[in-house]
Amino acid sequence: MGTTAQRGGGAAAKGPGARKGARAASPAPAAPPAAAPDSGSGSGPGSGSGPGFAAATPWISLAARLFLGGMWLYYCLPKLGAADVNAASVRNFQILPTGLVQPFAYAQPYVELALGLLLIAGLGTRLVAALSGLLLLVYIGGIVSLGARGIHITCGCGGSGGDVAAGHTRYTLDVLRDVGYLIPAAWLIWRPKSRFSADAALLPDLPPAGPVPTPRSSPTAKGGSARR
Repeated sequence: MGTTAQRGGGAAAKGPGARKGARAASPAPAAPPAAAPDSGSGSGPGSGSGPGFAAATPWISLAARLFLGGMWLYYCLPKLGAADVNAASVRNFQILPTGLVQPFAYAQPYVELALGLLLIAGLGTRLVAALSGLLLLVYIGGIVSLGARGIHITCGCGGSGGDVAAGHTRYTLDVLRDVGYLIPAAWLIWRPKSRFSADAALLPDLPPAGPVPTPRSSPTAKGGSARR
């Protein structure tokens, strides 16, 4: 009888209460290690760029602004005082109708002047860079069309152009030059923020908004739900 009671007591000790205690005493499974932030390519906050790249980007954009803006000034200034010579250069391309040659020749240097000054000042950088890229593509298309139509002239980029002998054109170099100018334009479309720009002075970056606090339930509500 005593042996049976002891066995019964042991079985009772091994009942649901004992199982709960054993479960509570067992160690919790270890959480999986947190994934390290990816600083390589991707769409995360640090995708493809580190602190050094972020610090250098505004200076690179400044250099691109000054280079592209200086290019427009270099090519437009000789044409400002020689509208008739520029009109003859535009006419040599044989693309525009006769009635549009003179208006284009007069407007072209002032458009290039505006692009150059806006880029150097850093005002509306992304938009001006996009317009610069579009105008460069127009120029590239015009030069390519000269070779395709068998017309032998100089491009007249500085306001003076004329006929040249076959085999003495520089269309390939002219196209490569303008493609090179597309590189800073594309960079400024991608990264328009730069040092010493009017954009930064007129439109400063706003501080990031803080997190919105989450409303918490009151202790009274918790107690009432617990009593229920």
